[in-house]
Amino acid sequence: MSSNHNSTSSKTKTDIGLFEFVALMALMTSLVALSIDAVLPALTQIGADLDITDPRQNHLIVSLFFIGMAFGQLYYGPLSDSKGRRYAIISGLIIFAIGSLVCMYAESLEVMLIGRIIQAFGVSGPRVATLAVIRDKYEGEAMARVMSFIMMVFILVPMLAPIFGQTIMFWFSWQHIFSSFLIYGLLIGIWFFIRQPETLPKEKRLPFSWLQLWISSKFILTHKLVMFYTLSAGTIFGAFLAYISSSQTLFQHIYDTGELFPMYFALLAFSIGLASFINGNLVMRLGMRTLCTWAMLGWLLFSAVLTALCLVHDGVPPLWQFVSVLFCAFFCIGILFGNINAMAMQPLGKTAGLGAAIIGSLSSLISVPTAVLIGSFVDSSITPVALGFLGFGSVSFVLYWHANKL
Repeated sequence: MSSNHNSTSSKTKTDIGLFEFVALMALMTSLVALSIDAVLPALTQIGADLDITDPRQNHLIVSLFFIGMAFGQLYYGPLSDSKGRRYAIISGLIIFAIGSLVCMYAESLEVMLIGRIIQAFGVSGPRVATLAVIRDKYEGEAMARVMSFIMMVFILVPMLAPIFGQTIMFWFSWQHIFSSFLIYGLLIGIWFFIRQPETLPKEKRLPFSWLQLWISSKFILTHKLVMFYTLSAGTIFGAFLAYISSSQTLFQHIYDTGELFPMYFALLAFSIGLASFINGNLVMRLGMRTLCTWAMLGWLLFSAVLTALCLVHDGVPPLWQFVSVLFCAFFCIGILFGNINAMAMQPLGKTAGLGAAIIGSLSSLISVPTAVLIGSFVDSSITPVALGFLGFGSVSFVLYWHANKL
């Protein structure tokens, strides 16, 4: 680690300790997962109150969130480099709060979806800038250590968020889920504003330039290896997003699990967290490509098993079989996501910041239509989900295999 970096670290440690920094960054990054997963138990009630006649339209409340994030990441990536991390985080939280208010007072599906897109656009600020803050303060093994601590907290959020949402629904109305987002965002914003200094000095900021943005974007978008990995990630994430957006329909309508839905959701989220933990221990020994290849093949295998079970059981296999197969499939997803994004980022060098924004945005723009397409067929059978996993997983594998041949 460089002496210059050590001096920076010693200076910032007097401002905020490691434990507080990890807690603050983890809670900040968790805002995305909370905004998506806490709403899931309320989708039926939201649909009823907004006079949504087709329950499948409820899925848009989840899937279109990623459209807002696609554009938000493109905006906040360059902004955090030119205006500073604090500006990006605080302004993002303000926009997130506006979106939450729109959702709270929505009286139609259209207004709700607008609010969700605004929410997602705003939360992209903390998501992008928080990673930049961590990169500013730490590097090498120290950064890996901090990120592992943050991931331990971050993994808990998808497991607990639906339980949190259902608890609010038990005592209050769905509007209070969005008011809880307001309170959470306000508290985390105040904590960040008071305790965490700016980590990007003015002399290191990069003035925004349309020309530089065009040059960097053209380099990234015409890089075959980057694009094939990105398209592969977006396609398979679309199939996974279809599950997330329709999970409430799957568990509460098709399987009639009632209030146990958050427990099943938490169990499957744990599979992804477990895979992330194991991946962290294996990736240095086996390499990203080996792990990705096995995870891809595993996803296809378990998708084929799920499809076969659907054919045997008229579209609704026993719940224990459904959950068991998904647990295994999502373990593969947990291995896949971090590695394939890292492989897409590898060739980008100095354009890594913008590259992360473009890769994230492009993945979302591919995954959302994929998820909406699959979700539009989910009604009284899980067969569309199984076929979506298998079909789009196969497309993803072909793209991934082609990237490996380059």
